[in-house]
This record gives sequence, structure tokens and C-alpha cells, in this order.
Amino acid sequence: MDYRIRRRSRVRPYTFTGGRTRSRHPLMVHSLVSTVGSGHDPPASLLPEARRIYLLCRRSRSVAEIAHELRLPLGVIQVLLSDLAERDLAYIHPSVSGTDPFERPLLERVLHGLERLV
Repeated sequence: MDYRIRRRSRVRPYTFTGGRTRSRHPLMVHSLVSTVGSGHDPPASLLPEARRIYLLCRRSRSVAEIAHELRLPLGVIQVLLSDLAERDLAYIHPSVSGTDPFERPLLERVLHGLERLV
């Protein structure tokens, strides 16, 4: 669901996280996340926003890309991703160092995603 629609209906973003503002896992804007068992359907018990994250992360995505796609604040996305990781439904990839030449396309994708957020 589009965040702009929700804002008009006066649903606050922290409602999606049960009022929590901190994630249990260290998630940076550029952290990559992917769904564990990407060929499976998301569990029916997931909230709609977590379900969309699960489906988006069938292909590795950065936290910034997910926030942009769902039009939700980064903090909300970080908490929801952390919840998915706690349930072993998402894998948080180790942070990139920027020194490996094969990381360049990934870093350019993250930069492009950040530019779209502004």
C-alpha cells in the first residue's frame, strides 16, 4: 500500500512496527537483504508490509531500495526487516567494503536508489 495513501488516512508509520523504533539487527541504508527460501510464498501470518518486503527481497535489495519501493520511512523498514530476520525469513548480507571491484555495480545501484529518495 502506498505510504501517501496511509498518511491521508492518518495511520502513523510506527503503527506498522507496533510502536518500536529500533531494529534488533544492525541495518544500514546500504545493507542488502534477501528472502530465505525465495521460491516459497510468504507466511500468511505476516503483516501486509512485511509480506511486500518478503516478496521484494526474492532478489537481494538494499534497505534504501525497499524503503523507496514501499514509500515507508527507513526506520520502519529496518524494524520490519529485523523482524523477518528474527523469524529466519530474511537474510541480512554482510556489509560491503567498497574495496572489491565486483562490488562496484552493487554500490552504484545503492547510490542510484538513494538519489531517487531525495
